[in-house]
Amino acid sequence: MGSVHGFPGVDPLDAAVGARLKRWRETRGMAIEDVAAVLHMSTEETRRAEAGRAHLTTAQIGAATSALHLPLWALVSDTRAY
Repeated sequence: MGSVHGFPGVDPLDAAVGARLKRWRETRGMAIEDVAAVLHMSTEETRRAEAGRAHLTTAQIGAATSALHLPLWALVSDTRAY
């Protein structure tokens, strides 16, 4: 991804995962600080991940889905996977 004025570009896949994480976190009523603790990230890093400006590892996605009581596919797709 390119950058504009020194800011890194946003990967569309990271943006989609981050948006889903934020949506589910808010739906579940979980504080961003609690999700950050589960992901072993700072609150600011978690905000960047939710905005699509930071990449979540597979382990972090798994930890987030577990903490939010979601199936794994919920953060990587809007389509159910069986």
